[in-house]
Amino acid sequence: MKKFPIALQLYSVRDDLEQDFEGTLKKVKELGYDGVEFAGLYGKSAAEVKALCEKYGLNPISAHVPFVDMMADPEKVLGEYAEIGCRYVAIPYLTEEYRPGTEGFQKTIDGARLLGEKARQLGMQLLYHNHDFEFTKLDGKYALDILYDTVPAELLQTELDTCWVNVAGENPSAYLRKYAGRAPVVHLKDFYLSGKKPDKMYELIGIESEEKEEEKSTFEFRPLGKGLQDFEEILKASEEAGAQWVVVEQDSPSMGKTPMECAEISIQYLKGLLK
Repeated sequence: MKKFPIALQLYSVRDDLEQDFEGTLKKVKELGYDGVEFAGLYGKSAAEVKALCEKYGLNPISAHVPFVDMMADPEKVLGEYAEIGCRYVAIPYLTEEYRPGTEGFQKTIDGARLLGEKARQLGMQLLYHNHDFEFTKLDGKYALDILYDTVPAELLQTELDTCWVNVAGENPSAYLRKYAGRAPVVHLKDFYLSGKKPDKMYELIGIESEEKEEEKSTFEFRPLGKGLQDFEEILKASEEAGAQWVVVEQDSPSMGKTPMECAEISIQYLKGLLK
């Protein structure tokens, strides 16, 4: 099996970054990660972040940047991540007004095309990172497939989140193979689900709803190897799809562990599979 370089999506350790940005990057490297994927710069300049990545030997492989932020000033926002040295930049999440089934979904498609062109001009590749709402069917076809069929591959490639593909009811390995040649970065995420998935699913990734009633969750994110995913098969599919990087992400800690402890469990498990 291919020995993929492994990055950590830094959203996984966001509270640590808030307290000690440099110390957290140092710890991520000490755990054995080869690179990082950003989700915000925590008030740091692009030059500062680039210097810290160089200092600790971390590849700044990618960044998750809110769609509306990129659209507001593509040159400035994408330019920051190009300066850091990111090879990829991803649309990470869509707020409700831009999702499939709304008039705004066409704006998402058009925006992805525009951002993909700008990213290419800056030497980067635009990716799309899915959740489960893109598996809404429009005229009998998944919205995620409509997005990829409409925007050319040279402008938009996939960053399949294997957890959300599974939660949506599809096989993540099969979906990776479906997009062979268009899947340079793969998100590895484990989870446990008992019974029906929660109605307030996105509160689990830090996005609050207006309703505050208590709801017993049957879903939790887990460190790799502690949940329901078949990562041996997912890694085989990633290799067959031509993936260049795999990214560990855990939106919220579980099992009584801290975010950094979860990140450590995940990479130890993953390195065991990639021996």
